[in-house]
Amino acid sequence: MPEDKRQLILDAAVRVFASKGYHTSRVGDIAEEAGVAHGLLYHYFDSKDELLETIFRNTWTLMIETIKGVESIEEDPARETLRKVSAIVLRAWRDTPDIVRVLVREVARSPHLQQELSETEHAFAALERVIRKGQEAGEFRDDVEPRFASFIFYGALEEILTGWVMGQLPDSEEDVRLAERTIVEMLCDGLLAPSPARA
Repeated sequence: MPEDKRQLILDAAVRVFASKGYHTSRVGDIAEEAGVAHGLLYHYFDSKDELLETIFRNTWTLMIETIKGVESIEEDPARETLRKVSAIVLRAWRDTPDIVRVLVREVARSPHLQQELSETEHAFAALERVIRKGQEAGEFRDDVEPRFASFIFYGALEEILTGWVMGQLPDSEEDVRLAERTIVEMLCDGLLAPSPARA
């Protein structure tokens, strides 16, 4: 099946980029890892750049769809929605560490991927909608600009993932849960509207 072969090559590219680094990897390394002929790889992808761009696009499309699914649960308060988003993003490190390594090490630092910024914009927009919803419901304080808050929230998630990729933070199952809890408590509770007793 052509689609199976294409996915096989993409999975191999993730492993090679994660272990060797994008810039030192060769197309031949990916073909060898995938167990396919060098020429066959070019049948599916024009270049190493296209492989990296496809990994980025596929990962973000899936992530955005998942976040939108969480966002669509109307009965959840905004704080719970942001907790679920944190869990989705941070648990990716335990579930798909090679993809996270590639995204953190390569994609974020690759100038030729700047045209893909529209993908990350969807994440900021989703977070902004959730924060605005919390403000409108009186759950979050209304004197915080939701656009800036969405970047701060996203930035915190990204920095924790970077800390795990670079080996700067402990990353056991319990540490991942602790990171999720810490982000929500620090950032969401900083957004909380004052209670009537404190107002």
